[in-house]
Amino acid sequence: MSDVKLRRYHSAVWDEPVIMEMGVPGRRGSHFPDSSAEVLDAVGDVAALVPDGMRRKEPPALPEMSEPDVLRHYLHLSQETLGMMGISLFGTCTMKYNPRLTENLAMTPKVAALHPNQPVETLKGALEILAKFEDILCALSGMDHFTFQPAGGADAAYTFACLARAYHAARGELGRRNQIVTSIQAHPCNPATADAAGFEVVNLMLDENGYPSLDALKAAVSERTAALMINNPDDMGIYNPEIKEWVKVVHDAGGLCFYDHANFNGVMTRIRARELGFDACMFMLHKTFGASKGGGGPAVGAFGCSEELARFLPGPRIVREDSGFALSDDSPLSIGRVREYLGNVQQVIKAYAWVRAMGAEGLSEAADISVLVNNYMEKELLKIRGVTRSHPDIDDWRIEMTRYSLGELFEDTGITINDVAHRMVDFGVDAPWMSHEPWLVPQPITPEAGEMWSKEDVDYWIAVLKQVSDEAYENPEIVRTSPHNQAVHRQGPLSLDEPENWAMTWRAYKKKHTIK
Repeated sequence: MSDVKLRRYHSAVWDEPVIMEMGVPGRRGSHFPDSSAEVLDAVGDVAALVPDGMRRKEPPALPEMSEPDVLRHYLHLSQETLGMMGISLFGTCTMKYNPRLTENLAMTPKVAALHPNQPVETLKGALEILAKFEDILCALSGMDHFTFQPAGGADAAYTFACLARAYHAARGELGRRNQIVTSIQAHPCNPATADAAGFEVVNLMLDENGYPSLDALKAAVSERTAALMINNPDDMGIYNPEIKEWVKVVHDAGGLCFYDHANFNGVMTRIRARELGFDACMFMLHKTFGASKGGGGPAVGAFGCSEELARFLPGPRIVREDSGFALSDDSPLSIGRVREYLGNVQQVIKAYAWVRAMGAEGLSEAADISVLVNNYMEKELLKIRGVTRSHPDIDDWRIEMTRYSLGELFEDTGITINDVAHRMVDFGVDAPWMSHEPWLVPQPITPEAGEMWSKEDVDYWIAVLKQVSDEAYENPEIVRTSPHNQAVHRQGPLSLDEPENWAMTWRAYKKKHTIK
């Protein structure tokens, strides 16, 4: 990495009040003329059209503002917020640029104005897109069917846990098969959803190779095993080469196997879950497939399964008929809906457009770039004082991302990963992702560049981390008291978990702060 000059950066700071505290009595954004006599003659008394029970007794308590006042207020808020939209190497989440084309496509009336309760004959075009995207995901995974109902990765994992429950119940074995096996390094949604579905969770610890040993799996699997829920590669970038043997062990015991494809980006077109023997898998469209992931959603955890499990899928399902596409909800063994209607259809359409634009060759190239950039980052990051990587003795190439540790930096300086994250945003990059719980390495940090960030962006991000590391050793106070260049400095000691410290509505705020 060549020398990188850090930019002088400071986010916008407006000290902006909430809009309910603004305004002047009598001020208006728009003035509407009185209705003409012709309109009044045709319509009559408009107020009489509103039932008495729906009429307000008092005017709404809204701020009275001009249009420029409103525009300026929200512009200020957006400028403060956009200060957190820099280079985002947010590991385990594959944060990608969302093409304006797909965003605009989803906002067209033909997509945005779709209503799930409109007659199915008027949904033919949308159903065709969903059906074609299902075909694409089947081709990428080897699965036979997909549903887009789950509202994210955890929803998809829960869908599988419910399918596993229904599958074993249909075979008369649910009373005995009450355990789901997973790994301490699997995404937390796997053990959490297994527990929520009523299963006992068996967590396998990591072996010296960076993944649980085959012997540990064999010791955990028994006649009580309902399923295996696992992601591969894991968030440390380590791929388990024994995964086919894992599937065989679980299948031989009568269990099902679920592949959590949260880390699919680096293996797109390289791995097909069904060919590895898995019965079901999931993809996160708001990560891998270019759909937007803002504010935690709207998300889609596309869930796919084998033909044998399809009878348990949530309905309604898209089916092909001579007249086109239709919906069917007649499976007597279906687990029932896991979300409303067909899920976040607009997000699915974005992902479909993204995949069609990429094509098979584009997906393959994106996976190659993801792995290449990750291993380039590793070489550069390990040159920084205080930075080590998980499982340092494993010399194999890492896939998609690598989990690093700032434990050495913490031991030397007392600076935590939270301090480092707060200071990094002072240079115009987004706060880095640390690690899912539990932390398997001390003071973890997990950057992931994927295929979309340029070398210049990656080099800048690395240079920022180096700068913060140098400061931690030479002037730790500047790191400990950061951020300094953001709209809001570090929160005080009050916990946001305490209800008396926050209010979700203006009415609640006034009540808590005794404002009349």
